[in-house]
Amino acid sequence: MNLNSHSRKKLRITSVQMLVMFYFAAVILSTILLILPITLNDGAELTLLDALFVSASAVSVTGLSTVSIAEILSVPGTFIFAFILQFGGIGVMTLGTFIWLLLGKKIGLKERKLIMTDQNQYNLSGLVILMRQILLIMIAIEFIGTLILGFYFLNYFPTWEEAFLQGFFASISATTNAGFDITGESLIPFANDYFIQTINILLMIFGSIGFPVLIEIKQYFIKKQKKSFRFSLFTKLTTFTFFALIIVGALFIYIFEFNHFFADKSWHKSLFYALFQSVTTRNGGLATMDMNEFSTPTLLILSTLMFIGASPSSVGGGIRTTTFAIMLLSIYSYARGKNSIKVFKREIDHEDVTKAFVVITTAAIICGIAVALLTFLEPKMSLLPLFFEVCSAFGTTGLSMGITADLSIGGKIVIILLMFIGRIGIFSFLFLLRGETKEEHYHYPKERVIIG
Repeated sequence: MNLNSHSRKKLRITSVQMLVMFYFAAVILSTILLILPITLNDGAELTLLDALFVSASAVSVTGLSTVSIAEILSVPGTFIFAFILQFGGIGVMTLGTFIWLLLGKKIGLKERKLIMTDQNQYNLSGLVILMRQILLIMIAIEFIGTLILGFYFLNYFPTWEEAFLQGFFASISATTNAGFDITGESLIPFANDYFIQTINILLMIFGSIGFPVLIEIKQYFIKKQKKSFRFSLFTKLTTFTFFALIIVGALFIYIFEFNHFFADKSWHKSLFYALFQSVTTRNGGLATMDMNEFSTPTLLILSTLMFIGASPSSVGGGIRTTTFAIMLLSIYSYARGKNSIKVFKREIDHEDVTKAFVVITTAAIICGIAVALLTFLEPKMSLLPLFFEVCSAFGTTGLSMGITADLSIGGKIVIILLMFIGRIGIFSFLFLLRGETKEEHYHYPKERVIIG
């Protein structure tokens, strides 16, 4: 009896482990869907490893690919692939909850724990309503994006069917920050079309700024007494950091490329290039130019932005905006001789500060190991493209300097693992093997250690 009880306790699966299993299953299912005859164009071939790579990239909404999606996907395959992007973007538990509700099934405690883990929430209350709001908001944004881009693409494509297919996929890809395209050239053909770039910038921002932010903004506009409405600290900190990074990123790109890539371009064209690349590196993965045309300082800035990534509880990866903000605020407060972090008339919990540094440190170690492995596995490739690829994979961004298809089998596996870790998040990765949290029943005497 005791042995059976011990075995059941030992085999107990945590919500984090279950969630990771769901995402792994999603990658496997997507791999199977991609190699089906209905998904591929006539004569198109896709190896199992390439299918696995593209599936991991789609479920993690990264955008890195070892093959041209535009060349291999059939029209039905395009819709199947768009569904995979949707599945990966809004999260396995959001769509799972929607399906459960359609089937009339009750959302129990176990399912609520999975939702809480998937969406980085702190309590179990209101999770089903949260899932509904996320799904409805995302579908509404994607639908409007499809209509706008579909009608506008009538100027570029010969038939309305092709125009709206392009608009549909472009809207899904931009909103989920997937970075995939069916043009075969990303947004490079529209480098001079500021309208298309603006719509894509807005869609990428909606997808990566964070679902809680979008929900609070929606609540603000439907509330009659707006003066009494108070935005949460999360929304304030996320929004400020998110747009500050876009502005600072665009400014650095503009300065570094002023006498380089932008030397022969007008001020407005240079401005759009800088702004678009700053937004897309935050998780979008779409490009209006070849990344190899940028100088080394700019590529390092782009790599940093990809490493930071999007906001928590969004379609994006990376260390996330709030993590980066708390790190900077912590350094600033410590330099000023303060023991607490105060921002927007609120004080940040000490546990959140610890979490921020754990995330940054772990992410830096993972990316460092990945770069070291790739330099060993890909001796003919230079360090900068490999570093850029690693930051892109971890941040689930999808930008590349054109080396993805040339990676060895080992190199592709490293990138697949990075994309998967980037999608599930650093905490899910750390909690994957540790099991349930155990309460400490004793403490040793404290002793100071020399640091720095």
